[in-house]
Amino acid sequence: MAAIVALASSLLFLLAMSSPLNALSVNYYDKACPKAESLVKKAVKKAMGNDQTVPAALLRMHFHDCFIRGCDGSVLLNSTATNTAEKDGPPNISLHAFYVIDHAKEAIEKSCPGVVSCADILALAARDAVALSGGPSWDVPKGRKDGRISKATDTRQLPGPIFNVSQLQQSFSQRGLSVEDLVALSGGHTLGFAHCSSFQNRIHNFNQAQDIDPSLSPSFATSLRSVCPAHNKVKNAGSTMDTSGTAFDNAYFQLLLQGRSLFSSDQALLDTPKTKALVSKFASSQTQFNKAFVKSMVRMSRISGAGQEIRLDCRKVN
Repeated sequence: MAAIVALASSLLFLLAMSSPLNALSVNYYDKACPKAESLVKKAVKKAMGNDQTVPAALLRMHFHDCFIRGCDGSVLLNSTATNTAEKDGPPNISLHAFYVIDHAKEAIEKSCPGVVSCADILALAARDAVALSGGPSWDVPKGRKDGRISKATDTRQLPGPIFNVSQLQQSFSQRGLSVEDLVALSGGHTLGFAHCSSFQNRIHNFNQAQDIDPSLSPSFATSLRSVCPAHNKVKNAGSTMDTSGTAFDNAYFQLLLQGRSLFSSDQALLDTPKTKALVSKFASSQTQFNKAFVKSMVRMSRISGAGQEIRLDCRKVN
């Protein structure tokens, strides 16, 4: 019975994604709010000038938004007295830089009130975060509506850092995304930072026979263990996702092939011939990675939710 319910839910999700009522357009705001994109970019650029972690935060925020109820801005909603929202679910506790979306929204509301959704602002901000970090830019399809439902319990659906390749493929497939999307979007890990808790399983008590994941480079494992001891008590201890943590490049894939990835889910991309071939392809060509990443970001950003409104404040429903 549970399997039937799960299948029905997946079918409904896929139908929602393909619904013509949720059609998006890159020209959606050309007449109604022509300054929308430039105002979002201005807010992102200003924030990046003060905090180099902003790009990774915005990219991750968009990903976590789209993977729960579709790209409807539900990740931006605050918890209330009667509901714990997505942003307070365990996988999202470390999300930050919500203020960037607030600032962009405030500027846009002054220019064209009640027109641009928070979900669209987040999608644009993620694009700008990548482009302003040296990565590719692309035309973002727009016209999303903002959702009114946000539940912390739903964050259990997010793919986790200890997922194996089968779990990753299933998670992406359920959202209409391909294996190439999985590998390309994993490349977003080129930006950002991971806390020790996300990869502790690989450097301490890996299994009954080995303390350290044997797929890790020994020297890399040693460096991680020095930052993240077995009984780490430093709240913000961790490591950048690759050696160029503030630049959008293909170093993530190159390091993955050298046994220098952080998450089990990163290493899992080498466990099938198809995913490994894609890792090798992107490691050898920044151009091929950029091309695939743009295609996959657009596909992911088209996962539509049941948005119903244009929020006036991105942190609460109207």
